[in-house]
Amino acid sequence: MGSKAEKKVIIVGKYCVGKTALINRFTKNKFDELSPYHPTIGAAFASKQVTVGRKDVTLGIWDTAGSERFESMTRLYFRGAKAAIVCYDITDKSSFDKAMSYIKELTETNPECRLYLCGTKCDLIVSNENRRDVSYNEAMLYGRNIGAGIVVETSSKTGANVGELFVKIAKDMITETAKGTFEKSTERVGLEFPSQNGSRTSCRCSR
Repeated sequence: MGSKAEKKVIIVGKYCVGKTALINRFTKNKFDELSPYHPTIGAAFASKQVTVGRKDVTLGIWDTAGSERFESMTRLYFRGAKAAIVCYDITDKSSFDKAMSYIKELTETNPECRLYLCGTKCDLIVSNENRRDVSYNEAMLYGRNIGAGIVVETSSKTGANVGELFVKIAKDMITETAKGTFEKSTERVGLEFPSQNGSRTSCRCSR
């Protein structure tokens, strides 16, 4: 029989980086491309049970607002969080700068919270690598410096690496991996797509 426990996970990042879409893909396996963008006000909650081996963990996921006017409210959700998924849009450098700002605040406010760095919208560079504004190597090096549990590029549209991200968090929750541990070996997972110039573009994941 598996042992069950709910763990608080928060998702933070600049507005419009795709935090809500990431949650919907994970919890509902759903992506609504035609749905208009509606900013999260305050925070929204979702949960899902993940089984790793013979053990279960329920991830209680808080989708926080990315708009600056709600930042003071967002900070309230830092308390008690066991894991934080810090999101940035790989086609928007300013969102990566904002992610670093969130990480600084999280480290100061809740030093026991494990950090997971998530680049979103990797499907957007499939046909045009020039749209990329944050290199994977830059993100990976930063992830190593902060002791991130994973550095991953995801697509809520295709589902690339979304499951891998949350399963990694669940594994860390179950095994109670010490905060700051970052395995130096790199494993690439997810989808590869042909680009217009014939090369391969991949959504990358480093553990």
